[in-house]
Amino acid sequence: MRYRLFGRTGLRVSEILLGTMTLRDEREARRVLDVYADAGGNVLDTASAYGESEEVLGAVVERRDRFVIGTKYTLSRDPADPNAAGNHRKNLVLSLERSLRRLRTDYVDILWVHLWDRHTPVEETMRALDDVVRAGKVLYVGISDAPAWFAARANTLAEWRGWTPFSGLQVPYNLLRRDIERELLPMAEALGMSVAAWAPLAAGALSGGTTRVRELTPRDQAAATAVRKVADELGATPAQVALAWLRATSPAVLPLVGVSRAEQLAENLRGLDLVLPAEAVATLESAVEFERGFPADFIAECEPSSFAFGDAATRVNGR
Repeated sequence: MRYRLFGRTGLRVSEILLGTMTLRDEREARRVLDVYADAGGNVLDTASAYGESEEVLGAVVERRDRFVIGTKYTLSRDPADPNAAGNHRKNLVLSLERSLRRLRTDYVDILWVHLWDRHTPVEETMRALDDVVRAGKVLYVGISDAPAWFAARANTLAEWRGWTPFSGLQVPYNLLRRDIERELLPMAEALGMSVAAWAPLAAGALSGGTTRVRELTPRDQAAATAVRKVADELGATPAQVALAWLRATSPAVLPLVGVSRAEQLAENLRGLDLVLPAEAVATLESAVEFERGFPADFIAECEPSSFAFGDAATRVNGR
């Protein structure tokens, strides 16, 4: 296992993050954590809304300080209570306190805003997050499932006002769902944020299961077939290939892998040394059509143009 830095914090995080949402049995959860820790993994991801799995994680984690534990808040704690959901201070404080009790710890390493809440001003959220950081209950903060403009505005406000900025972005990303390449990934790279990629195997569509493949759309089947082809050529599993592609897309990207059995995790981790040749990457990315769209495509066309940037356009070394 190799390590990357979490945003601009200096915190070392393993190149594969472990999602614990599906862990419900304490015995199996211990087996999963043992496999992960033995391989050098150190990031455990959960959420207040995951309920039982958050409690299971708290029951099985040993040597707590050796792990980077992240949880999330936003989603409703009580559907009948209008203030039991959202990104305002009240829900943040109550959700965090419940998570700390479940996890049996007095702090979490990362607190993620689980979902953009259009009714809560960004100033309210960022100030409340900074307060729990200053109180020592949270070390770092991140944003999940939100527009790029919101994350960028939040971090700009944090910079101007001396608040704790978002160091990570958590979003879905895989060969079948590359939407983040349009705005979210470039934003994260520009602001120095880490990207935790959830659903890296597209809910099993890219893991090679024959039963699952038969249920896919023609587009999904094309991607799954390409992944299997590359896997056969490289002597790897489809899941290992799909994760290797993700890790190679950007230094900022960290696959967030969720498993229910230790054997699944062990198989995925055996592919950590897999490096995809350029031809394999081309095979995978050409299997399904993807367009970055405006403005990315338009700007890419303009950049080498003397009409747009003068005669030296092609002789400028970028950052």
